[in-house]
Amino acid sequence: MVFAIALIGNKRLLEKVIVTVRKELKKKHKKLNELHANRADYVTRKRMFNQLAHVPGLQVLCVMLNKSKVHIDFENQKNYLYTYAVNILLENLLTKNLISLREPIQIFIDRKDTNKNIRDNFVAHLKKSLAKKSRNRSLEIRLEMSHDEKALQAVDFLSWAIFRKYESGDFEFYEMIKKLIVQEDVLFP
Repeated sequence: MVFAIALIGNKRLLEKVIVTVRKELKKKHKKLNELHANRADYVTRKRMFNQLAHVPGLQVLCVMLNKSKVHIDFENQKNYLYTYAVNILLENLLTKNLISLREPIQIFIDRKDTNKNIRDNFVAHLKKSLAKKSRNRSLEIRLEMSHDEKALQAVDFLSWAIFRKYESGDFEFYEMIKKLIVQEDVLFP
C-alpha cells in the first residue's frame, strides 16, 4: 500500500497533464469520468508518465506500507494506519522545509476509501496535528472525489508506479518519475 503526496506550487499543472492525456485517448475511452493507472492501457500510462516527468516543480513524497508485516486487524483498524502513514508524510513535508513558511497549505485527499465517521475523525486529527506544526500558516484540507479533482488522478498514477516497483519488481514507470521523488520510505520492511 502506497501513500503519496504530490507537492506542487500550482495544482493546475497537474490538472493540465490529465486534460492533455485525456485528449489523446481513443474515442471509446473518452467517456471515462477519470483516469486510473490500474485501468489505463500501456500507451495511456506511458503518455501520463512522460507528462508527469516534466511538470515543473513537482515533488513526490511517499510511504510504502508492507501490510503483511502489520500485526493488527487491518480491515477494522486501517484508519489508524492511514493516519499514521499520512502523519509521517506531513511531518517530513514540514521538517524538510519543502514549502515556504509563508505559503498556505492546501491538502486534497481522495475520499473514496473512507466512510464519513473515519473521514471526519481523520480531518480533525490532521487539522489539529498540522496546526501545531505549521506555524500558523493558512491550512485547508479538502476531501474530494478523484473524478472531481484531476490532481488526485495524477497522484494515483504516481502512487501506482511506486507500488509496482515494490509489489512486482516492475521499474519501468518508476524510472520515469524517480527524479521527482524526494522521500521514499518503507514502513514495516
